[in-house]
Amino acid sequence: MESKYLLVLSGGMDSVTMLYDYRESIALAVTFQYGSNHNRREARCARLNCARLGIEWLEIDLSFMATHFTSSLLSGAEAIPEGEYGEDNMRSTVVPFRNGIMLAVAAGLAESRGLRGVMIANHAGDHAIYPDCRPAFISSMGAAIADGTYDRLELLAPYTDKTKSEIARRGKELGVDYSLTYSCYKGGPVHCGRCATCVERAQALAEAGIVLPPEVPVP
Repeated sequence: MESKYLLVLSGGMDSVTMLYDYRESIALAVTFQYGSNHNRREARCARLNCARLGIEWLEIDLSFMATHFTSSLLSGAEAIPEGEYGEDNMRSTVVPFRNGIMLAVAAGLAESRGLRGVMIANHAGDHAIYPDCRPAFISSMGAAIADGTYDRLELLAPYTDKTKSEIARRGKELGVDYSLTYSCYKGGPVHCGRCATCVERAQALAEAGIVLPPEVPVP
């Protein structure tokens, strides 16, 4: 890709991998503060990785979501279920239409900056639980972004059909330091190791043969 894109960058391992994977095509990375338990610590990782690559980083406030939306992800560490991903225990973590809202803002910003489009790092492991990570949503949102912008901006989601383990293996090839990413839904200074996103992260890293050093607390 020769054109420049805006990447929606959380600071977790998937979007950070995409940051490194497509660094030559990314002109701007944007982190949205929407009030989740882990938002602040993820954002520190997002900013650090952008600084390492010399990519412009921007933080945008979407705190109205925490005020008006319902989700355990917005309700404190004690509200987060533990164990592996499954509809019964993880549906509470859905933030209603989160990616739709973020992508709408990202598309407006990308068009304002004269960029070619927007990138997002949803992956196959998200499909069962999160409606706004599924291929049908990405296709529909991509069409809406194209139809709603003068230059018909693109929505690119190259990890849509990849597993988290495949993403981790790609990150290993790229030399991504996953100790500089953060994913825990409880939002504590170190990964709890019990919530589903921690379990999934640990499994993916293990399957990719990645061993991380002891964690340093993230302020």
